[in-house]
Amino acid sequence: MSTGTGLLEGKTAVITGAARGIGRECAVRFAREGADVALFDIAGDLPAVGYPLGSREQLEHTAELCERAGGAVVAAQVDVRDPVRVREAVAEVLERFHGVDVLVNNAGIAAPSGLVLDEIDEADWALMLDVDLSGAWRMIKALAPVMVEQRSGSIVNVASTAGLVGYRHFSGYVAAKHGLVGLTKAAALDYAPHRVRVNALCPGSVRDNPLVEGRMLAEIARSLDVPAGQYEEIFLRDQPMNAFVETSDVAGAATWLAGDDTRQVTGSVITVDGGFTSR
Repeated sequence: MSTGTGLLEGKTAVITGAARGIGRECAVRFAREGADVALFDIAGDLPAVGYPLGSREQLEHTAELCERAGGAVVAAQVDVRDPVRVREAVAEVLERFHGVDVLVNNAGIAAPSGLVLDEIDEADWALMLDVDLSGAWRMIKALAPVMVEQRSGSIVNVASTAGLVGYRHFSGYVAAKHGLVGLTKAAALDYAPHRVRVNALCPGSVRDNPLVEGRMLAEIARSLDVPAGQYEEIFLRDQPMNAFVETSDVAGAATWLAGDDTRQVTGSVITVDGGFTSR
């Protein structure tokens, strides 16, 4: 157990999609704030997704960073599409830490995308929803009973501005993220009597920070056939604050939701988008 006076002192958090990007940023921030962390990631590629997913090496690197930050760490290869593996990994975490206070549902894919709706095949549509929506449902299903028994807990679902507005040629992703926002609100009502909170974060365009090996923005650009050397300039034109969201911005919001200062915050959908959805 970590020691100190951090915002998450004494808490245990499970973070999915933890190998890189927002997941890594949240994991390291949580560890710095005093939490012990369980890091879940598929740590391998999916053939239908046209870009590399987090690797085993990246997951191990996240674990090393969290240990350096002072947190005890469990790292597990978990495909959120697999309910058996989800339950096994949760059991491993409970054996090590004897409870879970925070769940960050961050695992997600941005592809297959880049197509008009009627061009999407059944398998690609099913894959997008299985990872981005049903994966979060499986994690909540596995961990909510633990939090209910404790009569405390915070679940943070990492959605997207795509959970609030539409994007051309991304109907599968938009549908999954809108579903995740709806799941957040319904779950918040289910678990409110047990003092378990469920909230959603909706990041806007997040810069691909090389320090956390993020690449989501580049892959969205690739799906839209935006030239690699121009996508940041093109996407920046739509940002009201003339800046991309940083992974640290998202992790800061997740830390706030995970902590005790937000005991009465549940069912909320919080944008971290520099004003993008205010228009």
